[in-house]
Amino acid sequence: MKLLVKLGGTLLDAAESRDSLARQIAAARAAGHEITVVHGGGKQMTRYLSERGISSQFVNGLRVTTPETLDAVLKVFAGTVNHELVASLNRAGALAVGLSGIDSFLVEAEQMDPALGAVGRVTKSNPALLNLLTANAYVPVVACVAGDRAGQVYNVNADLMAVACATALGAAQLIFLTDVDGVMDASKQVRPTLTAEESRQLIADGVATGGMQAKLNAALSALAGGVAQVRIAPGAAENVLDRILSGEAIGTRMVTV
Repeated sequence: MKLLVKLGGTLLDAAESRDSLARQIAAARAAGHEITVVHGGGKQMTRYLSERGISSQFVNGLRVTTPETLDAVLKVFAGTVNHELVASLNRAGALAVGLSGIDSFLVEAEQMDPALGAVGRVTKSNPALLNLLTANAYVPVVACVAGDRAGQVYNVNADLMAVACATALGAAQLIFLTDVDGVMDASKQVRPTLTAEESRQLIADGVATGGMQAKLNAALSALAGGVAQVRIAPGAAENVLDRILSGEAIGTRMVTV
């Protein structure tokens, strides 16, 4: 099965959590699944900037990306976070390859809004490199940085990067491993299954807001793009990836109908 696993940056901040997820991904790869990983790193980015006296500014959940911040994006997302995860995967027995959307025009973007600086809106994803790697048992690990044909570099929301890669690959499943238990309804209970229409209703009713609203919108884009199933699940749960792949009802499973 072709899988896209998106890892939230919070899950990668501690070596124990990172190594646990790496072991699970390596095991799934060894079982025959073709896996591509996309990761964030917002927590690490905020800390890096703070240590250098640079404040982080956000507009509608997106980090305003000045030239100074973009330099940090490359150092943190495509540098430290990416390579630490690749090293963990390699240690776990996977053949991991660190990439960003810049490599081989993997993900192309354009400036979203001049007020946000170098924040990118994905315009195209080219899956040839990912297909080449996954077909030969490698695990691509993609940082949420993209570029354009003129050589500009953009900071891209990691969830949207994951959606772009998953739809271009024709992934059977997109799995968001996060720091929440799943999608909650108005009674604060995790919904084991959500249709696209039910997801839109949670947003319209103001139940899903902020980061969860953004994640649901990303998931809806993936479903509309042909991904059959999207899972939003707690990345810290024991053996979470194996449990998802074995069919256990953990987190929230989103389907078209």
